[in-house]
Amino acid sequence: MPDAGDAALLDAYSQAVASAAAKVSPSVVNIDVRQSRGSGRPSRRPSQEQGGSGSGFIFTPDGFVLTNSHVVHDASRIDAMLIDGERYQAELIGDDPDTDLAVVRISAPTLVPARLGNSHNAKVGQLVIAIGNPFGFQCTVTTGVISALGRSLRSTSGGLIDNIIQTDAALNPGNSGGPLVNSRGEVVGVNTAVILPAQGICFAIGIDTATFVAGRLIRDGKIRRGFIGVAGQNVPLSRRVVRFHNLPADSGIYVVSLEPGSPAQRAGLQEGDVILSYDGHPTSGIDDLHKLLTEAKVGIASPLTVLRGTERRTLQIIAEESRGR
Repeated sequence: MPDAGDAALLDAYSQAVASAAAKVSPSVVNIDVRQSRGSGRPSRRPSQEQGGSGSGFIFTPDGFVLTNSHVVHDASRIDAMLIDGERYQAELIGDDPDTDLAVVRISAPTLVPARLGNSHNAKVGQLVIAIGNPFGFQCTVTTGVISALGRSLRSTSGGLIDNIIQTDAALNPGNSGGPLVNSRGEVVGVNTAVILPAQGICFAIGIDTATFVAGRLIRDGKIRRGFIGVAGQNVPLSRRVVRFHNLPADSGIYVVSLEPGSPAQRAGLQEGDVILSYDGHPTSGIDDLHKLLTEAKVGIASPLTVLRGTERRTLQIIAEESRGR
């Protein structure tokens, strides 16, 4: 039997998980979609429909729900079921295949929005809790830790989603779009993918990226963005480098790989470079670069400052429009 100290730790762990689940579960919705699959030829027979399901969570009091793009993309009908079993038809506000995020909206009384945290303060080893509807089992709770940060994951549109959270909290089909929360019940990520048949390798999009994308989708219904063809991850910079180059930030974006024929490759960017700024704005992380690569930058030559070894260089790069699906 565990001694008193171990029992107290187990009780504290259980209490943290139960408290976080109780806070967030009322915000989690089960999303059912129907997708028309016609033959494309005139016929008296009705077009066939395919069904699918996923998860999402309410993040505003007026009914905006975050989920994955792959859950609702091309849906002819979207229904959302709340924890009390009430079902509402949802309106697709917008989706962004490049980040696998989407926003839908429901009209229902007394909605409970989830409390949003941040992902930039997440730490490897931190306790996280996933809540969703795997295989239709509503509000299933699983726990784990953050296994790694700064991963890259290829979206269904073919692009790379950067700065992904890796976790071993168990995810299954139907968890997509559900929240990944910390011990305080704050959403730190949007669950998005698993690697099969591997066990304990699951991924979530950081909530910092998700809230930025959601804001643009609510405003415009879609995101048109610049594209430079870089897969990167956030890295700290040494104090010596920061002082020597008089840098405004103590972190940058490490270039993991370049897409062939991309603007970054044509501009002379190399794997191993660290991006410090774009168009005169510091890029302390991937989210900063995403926010700067707006539609206004497409076709415009902009300075890209990088650290190559210990040398600081400035390249001229012309962003293209993102090739979403």
